[in-house]
Amino acid sequence: MRFDLITLFPDFFTSPLQSGLIGKALQRGIAQVYLTNPRDFTTDKHHRVDDEPYGGGVGMLMKPEPLFAAVESLPSLAQRDILLMTPQGQPMHQAMFQELTTYDQLILVCGHYEGVDERVRQHLVTREVSLGDFVLTCGEIPALTLLNGVLRLLPGTVAKEESLKKESFEAELLDYPQYTRPPVFRGWEVPQVLRSGHHGKIEQWRHQQQIERTRDRRPDLYQAWLQTELPGSNPSPES
Repeated sequence: MRFDLITLFPDFFTSPLQSGLIGKALQRGIAQVYLTNPRDFTTDKHHRVDDEPYGGGVGMLMKPEPLFAAVESLPSLAQRDILLMTPQGQPMHQAMFQELTTYDQLILVCGHYEGVDERVRQHLVTREVSLGDFVLTCGEIPALTLLNGVLRLLPGTVAKEESLKKESFEAELLDYPQYTRPPVFRGWEVPQVLRSGHHGKIEQWRHQQQIERTRDRRPDLYQAWLQTELPGSNPSPES
């Protein structure tokens, strides 16, 4: 898979792209990441990428010309998606990451200032994506998050791919509690069932913990899970 990051600050990605699982995956060729700076496509002597909004208002907007030129300079693979990082976009979630792994190329446009010229939204990008209902100083942070979330799902990135199937959000449930040695730490013991060696009871305990943890921490996910477990039902929050 090819990732193209349209960013005014390429150096932002230097360390993250060389670290941890991302760095190892890129070294093994599981994916390729390319950085393109819109400022390189400006035509004025000051290399301006922003300007005042028509009609007045606070702040500046990213101009359309450098963004269009930056994206149009890239090779176009068979199946690609052009995503704008913006608080107005669809919040990221695990199912989105899974769907994005089916693409050959993801182009991530990192927004800045007060946003981008509306023509970028209407005629350049194919979808808008958000990290959440809050505002950050730059689009590089959500872009890195999306890249990480998608890349880790690609075959070969995570050594034990089975672990991807049993983590939070994969089945509308949060992950279960996990423990390691020592069996007793400051008087706090690892649940006996996990030390029993009875795999059936362990799986049952873990599943029940997932249900209870999701119900208590994320009622929205719990209700969604109930709908999948009980088709056609309309359970109450106390169910």
